[in-house]
Amino acid sequence: MKTTLMFMMTFAVLVVVGCGSPKGGGLSTDEGFRLDTPFFTTDIKQGDRKTVTVSVDRDKYFKQNVRLEAAATPGISVDPTDVLVRADESADVQFQITAPQDAALGEYIVRVKGIPETGQSTSTEIKVKVVRP
Repeated sequence: MKTTLMFMMTFAVLVVVGCGSPKGGGLSTDEGFRLDTPFFTTDIKQGDRKTVTVSVDRDKYFKQNVRLEAAATPGISVDPTDVLVRADESADVQFQITAPQDAALGEYIVRVKGIPETGQSTSTEIKVKVVRP
């Protein structure tokens, strides 16, 4: 019973929080950041577009600008491809993922890389599935 309860609680946290990247920025405690993306695969119909949010999750003492670079595997597109998230701005960035009308059905990846002014960069992936309209 305890195992089932722990599994359900862990799953609930993952659904609410989403999927995060490894830590970037400074290696010291509270001086880095992570990129949070949707946990589940994003379904997009052929010829459609979806908005996906990527959040820069800053540690307590991380006060740097972070450049986000996004790239999609061939067959779909992402816009914007380059965004500067200033330290004093909202940490949420809206990306538009588009599947052309003739996009092949199947799975794709949008890679998002977070590059701080100093320190280590980090990256994460958004899983995308193109489905029939």
